[in-house]
Amino acid sequence: MPERNIEFGKYGASGIKGHQAVARQLNALANFIATPITARRGLLARLNYLTRTDHARQMAREAGLTVTDRTLKAWQDGKRAPSKKNLERVETAYRAVRRHNVSRYLLARLNREGRGTRVEIHPLNQSQVSRPRQRELSFRTLNVRHWDRIVEAWADDNDEALDGAWVSDAVVDLGSEWGQYEYVTNIGFAA
Repeated sequence: MPERNIEFGKYGASGIKGHQAVARQLNALANFIATPITARRGLLARLNYLTRTDHARQMAREAGLTVTDRTLKAWQDGKRAPSKKNLERVETAYRAVRRHNVSRYLLARLNREGRGTRVEIHPLNQSQVSRPRQRELSFRTLNVRHWDRIVEAWADDNDEALDGAWVSDAVVDLGSEWGQYEYVTNIGFAA
């Protein structure tokens, strides 16, 4: 694809890929549990979320949490503590189930019945790049009207699909200079 950076940061520029900034913002909008899983309260909150309904239990199993119901009950009652590996599985399953549960809501809020959502793109940081090599980049805004593929890729935790969806559904609307915004310092939007 044209305009893709091959050696990003070669001259000292810093930033992250645009789709990673979008995923970070969607994660913030998903309102994950703030208490760390290593704290008893954080573990209980995640386990309650994953065991509240049969549907949530099934999705947790599909996401990799394959312990028995008896083990889950022992963890909830405090009779046993999960291993480090199982803590990671609980966290992964929780994030997958939470993404799936909030994706429809976020999609409706971001699409806003075809009106879309205004997105602010903050360009990459060139403070460490020598003066002759710096590009003329500015803060940009655009209105993204189609969030379907972007939110679906985020909900599936598919980084490659999210990158493709972000570029083809949003960034190309910047015109011929869209490649200059492949790497950014931040992307902001609200739902």
